[in-house]
Amino acid sequence: MPLQKHDLLHEFPEYRERIHQLKTSDAHFSKLFEQYHEVDHEVLRLEQGVEVCSDDYLEEKKKQRLHLKDQLFVALSA
Repeated sequence: MPLQKHDLLHEFPEYRERIHQLKTSDAHFSKLFEQYHEVDHEVLRLEQGVEVCSDDYLEEKKKQRLHLKDQLFVALSA
């Protein structure tokens, strides 16, 4: 099964303009966006086998990514 990209523009293409707007005008959103990007990139590296980790660690990172995505979605849809 091919690995899927989970960056915000792929996850929420309908919010492309709003993402850009909030990244430049809302410090909290911008911080969450950066954290999400870092965690997503780490999950992708782990899934590709670039880095080795336990299954529990990978699951924890996926949960962290989902939690950040939920917070970002709330801001986007406000």
